[in-house]
Amino acid sequence: MAKKAKKFKMKTHSGAKKRLFVTGTGKIRHFRSGHGHKLVHKGHARRRRLKKSTIINKVYAKEIRTMIPYK
Repeated sequence: MAKKAKKFKMKTHSGAKKRLFVTGTGKIRHFRSGHGHKLVHKGHARRRRLKKSTIINKVYAKEIRTMIPYK
């Protein structure tokens, strides 16, 4: 009997799984940085804008998909 080759599972990047999420259409979204602290010095419009999530640029999407293969 011949041995079967062992297939390896990819590991999900711990930091990426906490910060990135995939939409229903397959796009990768993330929340903007800069909304953690020192908000008093930032304008109302800027704070509102930082709250929202945005789509990751296509240039980085392929690289990020390898970090979160099972999401």
